[in-house]
Amino acid sequence: MKQLHFVTNKEDHLIALLTALAITIHIIESAFPSPMPGIKPGLSNVITLLTFIIYGWKTALQVSLLRVIIGSLLLGTFLSPSFLLSLSGAIFSLISLSLLQLPFRYNLLLYFQPGAIGYAVIASMSHMTGQFLIAWYFFIPHPGLFKLLPVFITFAVLLGVVSGIITQALINKKPLT
Repeated sequence: MKQLHFVTNKEDHLIALLTALAITIHIIESAFPSPMPGIKPGLSNVITLLTFIIYGWKTALQVSLLRVIIGSLLLGTFLSPSFLLSLSGAIFSLISLSLLQLPFRYNLLLYFQPGAIGYAVIASMSHMTGQFLIAWYFFIPHPGLFKLLPVFITFAVLLGVVSGIITQALINKKPLT
């Protein structure tokens, strides 16, 4: 019988390390009570944001998707409504970050680039909006639900600022190599 040999490289190890950090934070965070349904600090997203800023969109996508999938398997929520909401939030967040970075990638805006706090607020608001739209479309298709959106976006902005401050502090301290 032929044995399979998997070859890993430095990038695979980096993705594994970042994913393990994000999953650990995700699991610890799930143990804390929430002030209201759908509101969590989202500190595991700090790892995704840090990854996005330092290593780019592709690596951040891998870390984020692995965190959502493996975290939900470990917490027993895989394919549940919370899994779908977490996945949609992660995807919306990364799409918004990628779109926000497009003008800088093609040198259309040379003098302004959002820092970690700006990226974190956009990511947090997109994450919340993505979750909200999926919740409305699949679980609670009632127009009255949109009356809660300003409350959720306010929390998203506040928690995004906190995540951005933490991310910037990590970037200033020492980037992972």
